[in-house]
Amino acid sequence: MTQSILSVAALLIGSGFLLFAGGVNALILPVRGAAEGFSSLSLGLLGTSWACGYVLGCLFVPRLVVRVGHIRSFSVMASLAGLAILASLLFVSPFTWIGLRAISGFCFAGAAMIVEGWLGERSDVSTRGRIFGVYTMINLFATTAGQMILTTGDPKGHTFFVVAAMFYILAVIPPAVTSSASPTPLVETRVDIAALYRNSPVAVVSSFMVGIANGAFGTLAAVYAKGIGFDLTTIALFASLPILAGAAAQIPIGIASDRIDRRIVLTVVALVAALADLAFIFNRPDESAVALVAAVILGAAIFTMYPIILAHANDHAPPASTILTSGGLLMVFGLGAIFGPLVAGFAMDFVGMHGLFMTTATAHIAIVAHSLWRVGQRAGVPDDEKAAFMVTPLARTMTPQTAVLAQQSELTDTETETETETETEPESALQSDPDDKSEPTDDEPGPNEPSR
Repeated sequence: MTQSILSVAALLIGSGFLLFAGGVNALILPVRGAAEGFSSLSLGLLGTSWACGYVLGCLFVPRLVVRVGHIRSFSVMASLAGLAILASLLFVSPFTWIGLRAISGFCFAGAAMIVEGWLGERSDVSTRGRIFGVYTMINLFATTAGQMILTTGDPKGHTFFVVAAMFYILAVIPPAVTSSASPTPLVETRVDIAALYRNSPVAVVSSFMVGIANGAFGTLAAVYAKGIGFDLTTIALFASLPILAGAAAQIPIGIASDRIDRRIVLTVVALVAALADLAFIFNRPDESAVALVAAVILGAAIFTMYPIILAHANDHAPPASTILTSGGLLMVFGLGAIFGPLVAGFAMDFVGMHGLFMTTATAHIAIVAHSLWRVGQRAGVPDDEKAAFMVTPLARTMTPQTAVLAQQSELTDTETETETETETEPESALQSDPDDKSEPTDDEPGPNEPSR
């Protein structure tokens, strides 16, 4: 295992630098923008422009890679992201930041896809699942660390902008010096919403609504925390703890969704999220401890919904279309993430800071209502026919190439289980009576035949 990790260490380090810079970038802009007096709507548009750039990056970067190669494409993406954050320091204007944030989203999607494609190519069938797990944990840690570093200084200065640019540039070095060959071309994504909806209406509607809610919260949570008077440390915790809670909750939620109709599990999780939203709307906690507890509960719910949706869609998708389904749903999520920060930013300007949670509550209640309606329209998938639940990174940082890597990891686990069963069967056969020469009947398979 150690040797397999070392073989892709350069790519994992590069990805960690990239996600660390992205964590700093994602939090410093709304915090600094709020301090500069930017409106909530303009700060929401930062999230909208980032999601636009991210979707476009997922669509167009694979074509760039075909033309100029992986290393050059990755270097361009990371360098442009560094230039964008430095330009944000030089031109402190909401309109400039909105355009630069779109560039960041485009570059981040492209760089992440390239690293994920490389990891899939460099790992073999016996290690791919573990490498994907390490990759997910590194990204989670790096994003959280990037956000928490803001507690060490003054966001009104230039330090954090420069730190983010430095780590974007550092991300270029490990892949550039690796001796590994370039991987196969990246997966290209196309969106057929009609086909996705025919496959699973719940998955399409819920992906869009989760995109609205998660895009709004991910962009404007720091603005909300600053708006109600929290200090910088609490603001960073308010943005980071929900992510950690969501990561920790994926495993138990995944187990539940493997045993119960996923639409029911999704409904319960969305209901928990809606109740947390309502707590922010009506109780309006101004004590930092109470707000952080509510944020943790909210994060545990909102960051586990997309994996449930993805697993539910794959339950109904033909095996050959799993990657297409995953990539298409990610694009639907991205479309929701475009609208979410825009709507929430307008609501916060119009009704106050709790307008953020009015937006997220509306999306979560819509998921509850639609999922319950669909339960009555279509029977659930039997447990033995369900696709495996996969622990995934945050949907906001996933790319179509993530879906490829995750599916390869799942196939690896399945192949390993099959090989184990095959090796076990002859052992049991050796324990049978050696004098028994009878031929197996049609109803009783022989020791080398798969069980029916």
